[in-house]
Amino acid sequence: MIRMYGFWRSAAAFRVRMSMNLKGIAFEEVMVDLDAGEQHAPDYVAINPQAVVPSLILENGVCLTQSLAILEYLEETRPMVPLLPVGDPVGRARIRALALIWAADHHPLIPPRIRAYLRDTLGVDEAGRTAWVKHWFAEGLRIGEARLAGDPATGRFCHGNEISIADLCLTSHVMGARGFQVDMAPYPTINRIVDACCAIDAVARALPLRQPGAPATH
Repeated sequence: MIRMYGFWRSAAAFRVRMSMNLKGIAFEEVMVDLDAGEQHAPDYVAINPQAVVPSLILENGVCLTQSLAILEYLEETRPMVPLLPVGDPVGRARIRALALIWAADHHPLIPPRIRAYLRDTLGVDEAGRTAWVKHWFAEGLRIGEARLAGDPATGRFCHGNEISIADLCLTSHVMGARGFQVDMAPYPTINRIVDACCAIDAVARALPLRQPGAPATH
C-alpha cells in the first residue's frame, strides 16, 4: 500500500489527500507533527532531506515529494478520475496556472519554517507574524477572485464543471485562510467553488480538521 507522510494542518498534504481520495487510491497516512519539529528527526530527514511534508512512498519504495509533482504523478498513473481535462491543452495550462497562484506564489510564504524565521531571526512578534500570514492568504484570495470571477472558463469549479487540481490548491488555501480568520466576504466566487468542492465526500473526508491529531476546534 502507498504510504504518505503528512500532517493534519499541512496544506500540501491536504492537496494530495484530496487527490488520492478522489481517485479512490488506498493509502496509509503517517502524521509528522510539524509543530513538535518531528520533520527534523533523523529518520524523517533520511526520507525527505527537505524536512517537509508530504512524502509519498510508492509500493515499490520510491519516494515522491512536492505536492504538485505528486499530483501530476497521480494524474499520469491514475487517469481514471481525471483532475486535468483530457485533450484540452489550453484548459490544462489554465488549471496549472491557477494552481500555481496558491501552491507556488503564496503558500511558500506561510508555512511554519517561514514563521519561525520571522520570529527567531528577524525578531517579528506574534502579532506581526499573524499579520504577515493573513496578508499573504488575502493576496492569494484577491488574485484568485480576480482571475475566476467573470471568466467564462470558470464554472461550478475553477475550470468548468469538473473538479481539478486547481480546486485542490484553492481549497487548501481557503482552509488555511479560514483557520487564520481571514475575512472571506470579498471573495464570493471562491467561496462558492470551495463550498462545491467540500460537498464532495472525497474532499470532505480529507479536510484538515477531520484528520488524526487535529484539535476539536481550530
